Amino acid sequence: MIKHGEEFQREAVRIALTNGLPRKRVAADLGIGLSTLTRWVSLHRREDLPTNPDAELARENEQLRREKRILKEERDILKKATQFFASQKP
Repeated sequence: MIKHGEEFQREAVRIALTNGLPRKRVAADLGIGLSTLTRWVSLHRREDLPTNPDAELARENEQLRREKRILKEERDILKKATQFFASQKP
């Protein structure tokens, strides 16, 4: 049985959690068993390894786009209200 170092284990877990490939494929590519990789992931998960930064950025971008759309809609409503009340002056 091959003993893999801590650095190898951490890198394997990082790859398994961030690249989007199935764990079975990641395990095969690294030359380890699926059960070994799964065990490493469960052991290292509580250490809060960074998740995929691209996914986090995508979520943040989507949230910012949503907020921007809402603010534009509110601005447009206020513009229309201003125009309406300005036209009501005697």
